[in-house]
Amino acid sequence: MPPLALTIGDPAGIGPELAAASWALREDEGLPPFFVVGSARLVEQAARARGLTGPVCAVTSPDEVAECFADALPVLDLGDLDYRPGAPDDEGATLALRTLEVATGLVRSGAAAALVTGPIAKSRLARVGFTHPGQTEFVAQACGITPENAVMMLAGPSLKVVPITVHMALRDVPHVLTAELIRSRAAIAAAGLVRDYGIARPRLAVAGLNPHAGEDGRMGREDIDVVAPAVAMLREAGIDAFGPLPPDTMFHAQARAGFDVAICMYHDQALIPMKALDFDEGVNVTLGLPIVRTSPDHGTAFGIAGTGAARVGPTIAALRMAGECAARRALP
Repeated sequence: MPPLALTIGDPAGIGPELAAASWALREDEGLPPFFVVGSARLVEQAARARGLTGPVCAVTSPDEVAECFADALPVLDLGDLDYRPGAPDDEGATLALRTLEVATGLVRSGAAAALVTGPIAKSRLARVGFTHPGQTEFVAQACGITPENAVMMLAGPSLKVVPITVHMALRDVPHVLTAELIRSRAAIAAAGLVRDYGIARPRLAVAGLNPHAGEDGRMGREDIDVVAPAVAMLREAGIDAFGPLPPDTMFHAQARAGFDVAICMYHDQALIPMKALDFDEGVNVTLGLPIVRTSPDHGTAFGIAGTGAARVGPTIAALRMAGECAARRALP
């Protein structure tokens, strides 16, 4: 299998040092071969700032990664940039955008097995011409997929969750939710669990929107008029979906044993239990793409960049999960 492509994200954030830290733990963590897309000099400086002494090897192609991965961190060098942790600027944002473009292209061409994206500063990218809401939408468009058909799943050892709506005000959620939106994104999630996680018949637990799943309409009719019909459509399509369920009783250990993914109606309904259970191992996975794409579930953390305080667990988890999913796709 070709190596994984890992972007550094914003160069002033924690992405570069976590890339180096992940390589330093490659054997202990059993990570597949990967290469960093960014700046060799910057990654080397970030590694030293974290107290790491492992060498960096500049490569010009993913084909060269296998030769040096055991002895040095391979970096596809796209620019000679100094490491200035905690000080984002337009030069760094330009490099971040370039790394995303190049890495996505390499994965789409088959030269790299999967895409793992480091954290970016969206406001900085917007200053240098990035017009997408985030990396997910960029990757989806690059793959010829509409953003509506690129579904975000947060996955960890204890829980997988899919938020049907993501970055919007809570007051807008009831107006955006439709039975078709829930059905479509839940169906994409089910197909992704089959293809990338080897779950032959995924079990989808669908959360209600309102407390107690609306309590027979006493707390709103959305669960009767919108969520329940979506579950019925999923079941008619042969998908093992059930609900709407009261959200406050879905996430304890016994309940989690009964499903493979929780389909949630809004951002915090999904991410609060996910981060409470798997904060250091949470992975952002984009389902519905022709390529494998994962990302550590955290931001740039400019405030602690270069201090050595950033935890490497999410980046390692994102690399490991990307490798596992890519290996399943490579099976005959």
